[in-house]
Amino acid sequence: MLHSVTTRRAFLASAAALSATTLARSARAADTYPSRPVRIVLPLGPGGVGDISARIVADKLADKLGQRFFIENQPSPDGIVAGHTVINAEPDGYTLLLLTGGFASSIPQYKKFPLDMNALVPISSIGYFDCLMVVNAKSDFQNLTDFLNAAKAKPGELNVGTISAGGVQNLTANYFKQASGANFVIVPFRTTPDTVVALMRGDVQMVIDFYAALKPGLDSGQLRAIAWTGPKPSPALPNVPTAIEQGVKDFHAASWNSLYARAGTPQPIIDTLNKALHDVLADPEVKQKLLTLGIDSRASTPAEMSQQLQNDEQQWAAVIEHAGIEKK
Repeated sequence: MLHSVTTRRAFLASAAALSATTLARSARAADTYPSRPVRIVLPLGPGGVGDISARIVADKLADKLGQRFFIENQPSPDGIVAGHTVINAEPDGYTLLLLTGGFASSIPQYKKFPLDMNALVPISSIGYFDCLMVVNAKSDFQNLTDFLNAAKAKPGELNVGTISAGGVQNLTANYFKQASGANFVIVPFRTTPDTVVALMRGDVQMVIDFYAALKPGLDSGQLRAIAWTGPKPSPALPNVPTAIEQGVKDFHAASWNSLYARAGTPQPIIDTLNKALHDVLADPEVKQKLLTLGIDSRASTPAEMSQQLQNDEQQWAAVIEHAGIEKK
């Protein structure tokens, strides 16, 4: 009996020593973090808004923390490749993932999503960006109410163009259709320029897409913005009202970019990155650069980001079920 107690005490002492050693190593790693370049893996190709905005933030993080933060583009359907890269990396804060609102809309479209999202932990949001509803500048539709009245007067005769069937823009159009009760046809296109050409030709009567993609047409006077899809007007075009403000109750759809790390990354490293992002995203120069891309830059706590992903998953799951979109 005495031998059993002694053995148990020895085991507990050994476990406590191992735990203390592990904590000490984590603390030392956090104290010196980052001590080498940090990789941010993007589920997006180069040159797009997500890529450009990530590079702006990465450059400022480098200035703030004294090590290079570099972008690695790994585009693939639903971000699977980029996600696997980060999940399979060491949990040391040197391989991070740009996780987008697209993940929240993709996860409910699978019977079983190929990524274990529990293997990732949030650091902070980077910025939020809503879809914009636009019409041909020569259209009779001066506002969203005009479009809805026409859609209800001519059920099934109006067309709304979006890109990315199953993507945020396309699902936003489905959500808008469900919330407004209007009967229109959603037409998917390959690229935003394709949707704008269709709008100019009169093949579609409205386009729903992100501001940055539509900005050239807005700047040239070809397009008229009639509504934001978010809960409040975006600072990118503050004078354009939301769909909610124009009578579409309980409708708001927004997307976002955020930074995630591999689960098991020491908390002090997460804290260091979170604080740095709060500082960087509050920088007036950064805010202005991102706003030019239609992004309202805002940092969050990890818990807030986790809740955002969860809420959006539930929202898109309901839209997908109502639209009858078949799961993969």
